[in-house]
Amino acid sequence: MSTEATHVTSRDNPLIKDLRKLSQDSTAYRKQGRVWLEGDHLCRAALARGLKPALAVFAESYWPAAPAEFTRAADKSIVIPDALLPEISGLESPARMGFVLGLPAAAGLRPDAASVILDRVQDAGNVGSILRSAAAFGFGQVIALKGTAALWSPKVLRAGMGAHFALHLVESLEPEALAALTVPIVVTSSHHGDFLHQQKLPMPCAWAMGHEGQGVGDDLMARAALKVRIDQPGGEESLNVAAAAAICLYASSLVRDS
Repeated sequence: MSTEATHVTSRDNPLIKDLRKLSQDSTAYRKQGRVWLEGDHLCRAALARGLKPALAVFAESYWPAAPAEFTRAADKSIVIPDALLPEISGLESPARMGFVLGLPAAAGLRPDAASVILDRVQDAGNVGSILRSAAAFGFGQVIALKGTAALWSPKVLRAGMGAHFALHLVESLEPEALAALTVPIVVTSSHHGDFLHQQKLPMPCAWAMGHEGQGVGDDLMARAALKVRIDQPGGEESLNVAAAAAICLYASSLVRDS
């Protein structure tokens, strides 16, 4: 055992109650000012970016064998009975450890950054997947307009697989705030613009990805410097927004490298 830990055994302990909210309420992080990272993959991703958790939580069965990189990572470690894990988990099979991390300070918009704009993208899995693509293809800023799934919610964190820690995240903006951007906005649409492979893409730019059913809103569409469609020779009406984002961001990465 690498360090001391506090043992917590009651489900009525205030800390367990707070963790329960963080793991099961998508916006609890805004009230508490901290986020719950469940599982060793997310925890390792945070540590790899130099982040220091305020608290580490371990299952009683895991604690004796937990790696030193986890047991020494936080200012405080607690150990809980395995039977309490479902209380603080959003997974069918709860992870045996997790970190509580301070929520990064509210980020201001970076006008000249290569960005992804999320316009009311509501599915947490889609949002997390888009964050992963943004990080992979060099789009360092993600701007979530109001109506988009909460970026630091447990489901988005899990779907993001650590991408959060590589990105500048700005959320809950109104479309009017996009006037501060100095990079051109490129909008994806099923019905407007030329095909992606026929376009000369600006770089850096801000790709706008819209609501799963309604697409990009009129306000954002009016701000677009360029509108593009993705050619679908197979004949489907539209692509999942996360798939469309991956294709578009990859296309932009080719422009960057050319």
